[in-house]
Amino acid sequence: MQIYELLLYFFIYSFLGWCTEVAFATVKERRFVNRGFLNGPLCPIYGVGVSSVVTLLAGFQDNLLLLYLSSLVLVTVIEGVTGYIMDRIFHHKWWDYTGLPLNIGGYVCLPFSIAWGAACVLIVKGIHPLVAKLVNVIPVPAGITLICALLAGLAADLAVTSASILKLNRRLDMLEKIGLELHELSDKMGTNIHENVMDAMEKAEMLGDAAQEKKEQLDALSGEAKERLDVLSEEAKERAEQLRVHYDELKQRYAELTGATLQSSRRFVKAFPRMESRKHKELLDDMKRRLEELSRRK
Repeated sequence: MQIYELLLYFFIYSFLGWCTEVAFATVKERRFVNRGFLNGPLCPIYGVGVSSVVTLLAGFQDNLLLLYLSSLVLVTVIEGVTGYIMDRIFHHKWWDYTGLPLNIGGYVCLPFSIAWGAACVLIVKGIHPLVAKLVNVIPVPAGITLICALLAGLAADLAVTSASILKLNRRLDMLEKIGLELHELSDKMGTNIHENVMDAMEKAEMLGDAAQEKKEQLDALSGEAKERLDVLSEEAKERAEQLRVHYDELKQRYAELTGATLQSSRRFVKAFPRMESRKHKELLDDMKRRLEELSRRK
């Protein structure tokens, strides 16, 4: 029965946590934002955190100070471990407290931990008794059916969301690779122009030196040099054209991939405005700027 109740607590507090995040985002941004890692109306970290507090710290209910301090420590550990694991799996920081005082790796910080501790005391003393009554009212067969349906939906949502994040990571990898190749091609094109100009200047100098020595050798050298320059010029034009075509193809591919990446990253960026990428920080920051510009135009 304890597992049954714990699962119901998990889903109830996951939903209430999602509602809290949405309400906070609405007040802050004046529009609806689907906050949370998943697509559905659940924030599992709230479900895990609050369920752990009401279950593990039930013996501290009569001591507010001990309840507060133990809640602060427990939810801080849960938030820190969750943030670290998600970062390692998906290579993104979904929230980042780096700029806040007394943070640990950007995953947790003292100001938010203090707030979480106070919120947990409020939940344990004021909200959980009502939630516990609601759980007791639900018939057990109906509750089990509800839990099975919610677990199935959670698993499906988690699979879809994880696939979307991995797809986003692959696109960022491709954008990074194409960007580097574009940079290399740009350098090659510049180097090719430089080498052709320098080669032409060297041939001109040779002609000038020969003119001072012998007029006859100048004519022969001039004709030979001109032929070589013509050949070099044609080869240079061909190489330059090949580079230009490849460069244009890469630019087109980069633009298309950027558009697709903007669409796939839109929900995550809105849901986690402090989201940071360990592997592609500059690219993700650029996506954030573009999405912000697009939202301002609407």
